[in-house]
Amino acid sequence: MKTVYTFGGESDYSDPRQGDKTVTGGKGANLAEMASIGLPVPPGFTITTEESVRYLQDGQDFSDELKAEVGKALAHIEATVGKKLGDEADPLLVSVRSGARVSMPGMMDTVLNLGLNDRTVEGLAATSGDERFAWDSYRRFIQMYSDVVLGLDHGLFEEALEIAKEDRGFYADTDMEAGDWKELVAEYKSIAEGELGHPFPQDVTEQLWGAIRAVFDSWDSDRAKVYRRLNDIPGDWGTAVNVQAMVFGNMGDTSATGVAFTRDPATGERAYYGEWLVNAQGEDVVAGIRTPQYLTKAAREAAGAKQPSMEEAMPGAYGELARVFDLLENHYRDMQDIEFTVQDGTLWMLQTRTGKRTAKAALKMAVDMVDEGLIDEKTAILRVDPMALDQLLHPTLDPDAQRDVLTTGLPASPGAASGKIVLDADTAETWAGRGEKVILVRVETSPEDIHGMHAAQGILTARGGMTSHAAVVARGMGRCCVSGASAVSIDLKARTLRIGNRDLKEGDLLTLDGGNGQVMAGEVATIEPELAGDFGILMEWADQHRRMKVRTNAETPDDCRMARQFGAEGIGLCRTEHMFFDAARISAVRQMILAEDEKGRRAALAKLLPEQRADFKGIFEVMAGLPCTIRLLDPPLHEFLPHGDAEFEELANATGYGVDHLKRRAGELHEFNPMLGHRGCRLGITYPEIYEMQARAIFEAACEVASESGESVVPEIMIPLVATKRELELLKALVDRVAQEVFADTGTSVDYLVGTMIELPRAALMAGEIAEEASFFSFGTNDLTQTTLGVSRDDAGRFLNAYVDKGIFARDPFVSLDIDGVGQLVSLAAERGRATRPDIKLGICGEHGGDPASIRFCEQTGLDYVSASPYRVPIARLAAAQAALKD
Repeated sequence: MKTVYTFGGESDYSDPRQGDKTVTGGKGANLAEMASIGLPVPPGFTITTEESVRYLQDGQDFSDELKAEVGKALAHIEATVGKKLGDEADPLLVSVRSGARVSMPGMMDTVLNLGLNDRTVEGLAATSGDERFAWDSYRRFIQMYSDVVLGLDHGLFEEALEIAKEDRGFYADTDMEAGDWKELVAEYKSIAEGELGHPFPQDVTEQLWGAIRAVFDSWDSDRAKVYRRLNDIPGDWGTAVNVQAMVFGNMGDTSATGVAFTRDPATGERAYYGEWLVNAQGEDVVAGIRTPQYLTKAAREAAGAKQPSMEEAMPGAYGELARVFDLLENHYRDMQDIEFTVQDGTLWMLQTRTGKRTAKAALKMAVDMVDEGLIDEKTAILRVDPMALDQLLHPTLDPDAQRDVLTTGLPASPGAASGKIVLDADTAETWAGRGEKVILVRVETSPEDIHGMHAAQGILTARGGMTSHAAVVARGMGRCCVSGASAVSIDLKARTLRIGNRDLKEGDLLTLDGGNGQVMAGEVATIEPELAGDFGILMEWADQHRRMKVRTNAETPDDCRMARQFGAEGIGLCRTEHMFFDAARISAVRQMILAEDEKGRRAALAKLLPEQRADFKGIFEVMAGLPCTIRLLDPPLHEFLPHGDAEFEELANATGYGVDHLKRRAGELHEFNPMLGHRGCRLGITYPEIYEMQARAIFEAACEVASESGESVVPEIMIPLVATKRELELLKALVDRVAQEVFADTGTSVDYLVGTMIELPRAALMAGEIAEEASFFSFGTNDLTQTTLGVSRDDAGRFLNAYVDKGIFARDPFVSLDIDGVGQLVSLAAERGRATRPDIKLGICGEHGGDPASIRFCEQTGLDYVSASPYRVPIARLAAAQAALKD
């Protein structure tokens, strides 16, 4: 099979692999597609992702076959444009870019102007008639190649440039003349040679293969690994490499470069959106080195900007660009992210891809495109990333709250965020890791900041526009971002910053409003989100197409109300132990645990009964008419024991026992491995009075709510951590006995179920036998993962990232279900449970219930419902619909 595909000129597009993004990557496939439908695309070729994988696996070398195919493909470019790479009189220059099968903005490397050296730069100056342009291009190439391929610090070159401008009294790069650039090129080469120990490479073939190697290597760079881990992109996909004839946006005032979207990626509005720069190359826009101009007249006027838009300054090229926008959106039936260059008035297309967008924009585009007839409802459902909805499910700034506005930048990614100022990515990750909310403040972000951007609540940059690295990555992550806030001045050495006339330091509180670009001192009040408008419409469509029910994990009436607002259809997990930690009742819990005998335990439990009954009554009132799965006490008792002398003193005063006695009793309860010790149903077997109290509280609350409201109350009582049928048999009998006692006492009865949580491998294997006693199974995949892998979730963070990076696990198994291992136990238990009891109800209540990949597995396995935390209920609803449509 071919390893290199050409596009442009006389290329043949008949091989279907060329349009397969898994083979030629998103960029390569789309370049070929654009060229095949007649759009102006500079000719080039794509090296397949397969070669990237082979290169990384087989010792990082290039095969003779690949070198031969690249040689033929390079000849294709040369024949199409009438220039040759390395020709001293009329040189061909090329760009070398990455192109994974999915968009990874800024994560991998690019080299522009490749083919320049001390001789070809003279030829470029002669053929272009512009010596300044030629030497400007050469200095750009040296800086980019030194950074990307040779591994030199780009700051060395930036510093030299700033000194050169300062010495000449210049402010902007465009002030530099040909002689200035020529002198700077000499300095750049001197810097490179000093760092490398040998001259900057002049051989253009060496340059080409060095750039190809760098793009392949960038697939395994630290920042790319972090991005893949955050976005669930497998490490074995690899990246394609695209080599393309250069077109130049820096050839004077009739040339330009830009990045544009066919719709607004922040709001979803059907309006052209983008930025451009006159006399510039693409990196100037993307990297935020220069502040770009607005694409349309309307956008410029709305912003009050004075510099002319592209629509006004280059009406001919803009008109052609608008025609291409419409053609591409209708062709791909989705919003497109486009890179373009205008060379001496002629438009060239350098890229189109499905554009990254905020969740709000994704919803609006999906609904609008259905209304426009571009797509159908099923396509709209499948198009929105369920996890992106998380952006819309959290509070936003209260419009009536007081705001201490320090400055206003560009609203690069919507939402609101408050947190402590941090000035570098490592600090952001460290502070966030200890539970702090942080705002990452940078002059401009780069791909190396990816881990800090993910850790931060929001991102603020002093430079860069709406299509800068910070803006694009923040939108993709769902992070609030304000960019181009020029009033921000940072002193990294002192760990301070100045915003306008206000001095701040790292650790001070800051609030960002990504909707209007405001930067505020302190923390601003927020309001709760609503599922309305486009969100509500898409959720209605999703509900029509999903099969599985979606419940919530909740323990308080407030959580239940929130979950019902988000569309929950019941409770899949109520963790009763969370109720025991309340300050008003923890003393009674500790009295119960440390009691010497059953009489002492029952005395303490009598104090807890009315509290538990009130807990359940509040939940049943909110969830009336919906099933509520309530798990009886599960965690080991040591979690409730006193910590420190002060708590033992407090308990001694409450119980009358001495501190030494209580400490001795606590020592007797100590366990070496409590998560595999005296917990779950084992508590109910040894101390049945605990489960008896909880069951009584549940049934008394249910009967009271049913009697008062007339609403049906549907408790599903779940016995945790069973490994044998006999455990469940004993405890089910206890629950049934208490139910009949309560029904007799109250004169009211309710329907109820008794089932179990499947969280041990033995329970999964013996599911057929256990189902003889269980009316439902709820898969507790958090503990099932721990007990199957033999990995403690609380300790796994120390090594799981390394396991993911090395491909041992595709994803963190506590985030996304280990389908090959744990998933087999779930499937087996479901099959064996149904064989015994065909009507058994099956659900999942671990945190995996809010993970789209795990939800798809649940659909394939035929589970009846998934359960997720309240804020993940809409995510689960959409993911369940997508799973049903895909399968």
